[in-house]
Parts: sequence; C-alpha cells; structure tokens
Amino acid sequence: MDISASDREKIIVKTSVTGILTNACLSAFKMAVGLISHSIAVVLDGVNNLSDALSSIITIIGTKLAGKAPDRKHPLGHGRIEYLSAMIVSALILYAGITALVESVRKILHPEEADYSVLTLVMLAVAIIAKIFLGRYVKRQGERVHSGALIASGSDASFDAILSASVLASALIFLLSGVSLEAYVGVVIACFILRAGIHMMTETLSAILGQRADAETTRKVREILNSEPEIRGAYDLILHNYGPDRNYASVHVELPDSMTVAEVDTLTHRVEAKVYSETGVILTGVGIYSYNTGNDEAAKIRNKVQEIVLRHDWALQMHGFYVDMEEKAMHFDVVLDFEADKEASLRILSDEIRELYPEYTVAIVPDVDISD
Repeated sequence: MDISASDREKIIVKTSVTGILTNACLSAFKMAVGLISHSIAVVLDGVNNLSDALSSIITIIGTKLAGKAPDRKHPLGHGRIEYLSAMIVSALILYAGITALVESVRKILHPEEADYSVLTLVMLAVAIIAKIFLGRYVKRQGERVHSGALIASGSDASFDAILSASVLASALIFLLSGVSLEAYVGVVIACFILRAGIHMMTETLSAILGQRADAETTRKVREILNSEPEIRGAYDLILHNYGPDRNYASVHVELPDSMTVAEVDTLTHRVEAKVYSETGVILTGVGIYSYNTGNDEAAKIRNKVQEIVLRHDWALQMHGFYVDMEEKAMHFDVVLDFEADKEASLRILSDEIRELYPEYTVAIVPDVDISD
C-alpha cells in the first residue's frame, strides 16, 4: 500500500511521540527505583530509556525539517536531513554508553550494596513487558513507512527489554544468593549501548557517503526497462538518494541504430513514467547506446570482442558495443571488478583486440560495478 509523504510524516511523528512518552515514563520510573535501591544497573537502564526518548525527539525534528518543500537553494528537497538527525541520535547513544561504562566501572571499584524489594522486581517486570510491546509497535510502523530511524528504534526497544531482563535477573540472583552482579550487568548494558551507537553511526555515514543501491529496486527498474521490445539491455544504472524514498536515477539503454530521434523520445518518456509509477524512482537521464542492425559482419565482430573481454575474470560485463564499418572504429563499455587495475586492464583488452582487428581503432570506457 502506497503512503503519501504527508501521511508518512504523520505516522512517524505519532509513533515517535508514543515512544517519547513511554520512554520518558520508563526512564523516570527506573531511575527513581535505581536511586532508592542503590542499583547502578537499574539507573543505567533508565538512562538508556532517556536516550531513546531523546532519539525520538530528534527523529521528529529531523522528519519535519526533511519534509520542507524544495527551494532555490535546495532544489532536490531536504530529505537528507533525516540522515543528519540520525547522526545526532547515534552521538547521543554513544555518549550515554560511555557515561554508563564509566559509572559501572566505578561501582565495581567502589561497590555499594543494592536494596531490592518485591515491589521493585514487579515494577521492573512491568517495564520489560512495556518495552516489548513498544518495540514491536515502533518497528512495525517503521517498516510500514520505510523509516530506517523507526525500524532502528523499534529493534533497539526490543533489545532494551532483554537488557532490562538481565537487570531483573541480577536482582533475583542477589536476593536468592547474596551475590551482587548488578555493576557487572551495568558494564554489559553500557557495551551494548555503545555497540548500538557505533552501528547506527556507521550505517548513517554509509548512507551519506553513498552506498550500493537496493538490489530489489535496481532489479525492478531494469525489469521495467528490459520489458520494452526496443531495449536490448539496461546498464550503468545509478541511484542518487536524497532522503528516504527519494531516489533519482540515470541509466543507459541499448537501442537499435535504426530508431529515429522521435521514436527514442517517445520511448524515453514512456519508460520514465512507468518506472516512476511502479518504483517511485525518478529517471533524470536516459543515455543511449546504439547497436548495429542489418549487418552480419558487425554482429560477428561484437561476438568475438565479447569473447575476448569476458575470458578475463576481472571483466564482469561488456555492453554498449558499436562498430562503424566504414570508419573502421569500435567502442564499448566494460564493467571492471573493484580489485582490477583500471589502466592495466584497459591496456590488455586494447592490445588483444587490436591484434585481432589491427585496422580498427578501439575505444573502451571502464565502468564500475555500482549496482546489483
């Protein structure tokens, strides 16, 4: 089911507000219980909930700013602000983790006996159940609107329930055996908080730097393009992301050399509309590769050149081949493995092809394997 941008924003805000209120209540409750019972583990569990509440607040602010309409200075919108807000959230989580680790180590070096009551244990159990339901709700809503921030928050909430359960377990062990593990449990909680912050920061940095396009999206776009009878292949598909669900793309398609400009124009408009309606991706540029038709000799040359190219492991694909029989010139693109030496690879291919076709000039354009 498609969800409009305005509805998406409303769902994210509503879900985030629910998370804020729940985490704020849990944080206040746990920190009060922790201070009364002198339990660093419970206090840190409350700090963890507080960082979740702050994360939700920043998510709302980021979503609101990202939803601003394009302007002269930012013609492609403000969607990437969501990534910046995620960076701030990850920084807060890291700060909470470092603080929690320091306090836990301090309690190990200077232990202070906790004082748990039955009421404390019951309240911790209720908090665990609340976190489980909150995690499921937030993650489900995040998947519904394709919000990475909400999905991450939902997963984090579910994991928080496990950490809270470990606090409850350490309290039960203390009451039954007199062995105090709560400072060590605090160290474990701190490490998991740090791990979550580092993971979130690296994932967000990867999105900002530009990562490999989603395999399912690229597959669907290529499938749509290749369904057109005139298109022999779609290559060099590049997706430019400007925020969640805001993708612009460029692509090259192979068309017969017999098509007129008018026919190419009609085809281009048709595939642009079809790709957008079925995937939400905006094709901003459709480049053309021309392939030879009505010339058996050109087809034979192409097949032989392709055989030469693909016998090398580092040459992943050849496309865009065209040969001018009169000018004695051929050109094509080759997709190279990331580990391949570009200059050396092109030199090897050029030498091998010229050895077979010495009368031809050969132009090879190296491509990078940028999409699945």
